Amino acid sequence: MEAVAQDADFRAEVVTRLDAGPSSRPERVMHDLDGTRAAVPPADLTNAGRSLWKRLLHEAPAVTDVDAVLGLDAGGIVPALALSLASGLPYKLAWKVRVPLPGVVHFVEGHANRPNVFAYGIAPGQSYVLVDDEVTTGVTLVNLAQALRGHGAHPVAAVCLAEDTRYQARSVIEELGLPLVSLTRIGSA
Repeated sequence: MEAVAQDADFRAEVVTRLDAGPSSRPERVMHDLDGTRAAVPPADLTNAGRSLWKRLLHEAPAVTDVDAVLGLDAGGIVPALALSLASGLPYKLAWKVRVPLPGVVHFVEGHANRPNVFAYGIAPGQSYVLVDDEVTTGVTLVNLAQALRGHGAHPVAAVCLAEDTRYQARSVIEELGLPLVSLTRIGSA
């Protein structure tokens, strides 16, 4: 499947997973920042972060007042760092490791072999930009947004490098009042 590029300098594609478990998706979105096809030059990370930040400011200007960028383990780490560096916002990461730290917010990544994910140090009233590398169904970001709201925190927007449009994730995420910003879209334009 070919990417429908919004940004000529960024490419993503859907590939078949050879190790997909019974509860995981049979496909994976691969992209220019995942380091699988080639080593990633730092300038590519910087440019992707700047592009994401510029688009995010256009779609959701209120993001300048958020407390942090919140990236998901493991694919969301790289784009969260890129967005943090471009925006000057601090970042936090949600991990698939349960430890005894305060302010824990638990949510589920249903299609994953290890579905339990934990964000730590979350306080009521804090606001976040949610970041993952790819969005397919939107369920993981919806689960995170709902868990944050249940804890009294405020998700403000969702950001990804690649959006797989075949599953209408955008409408699922936007139903929660969160704009979805992506660098590229895969599937139908």
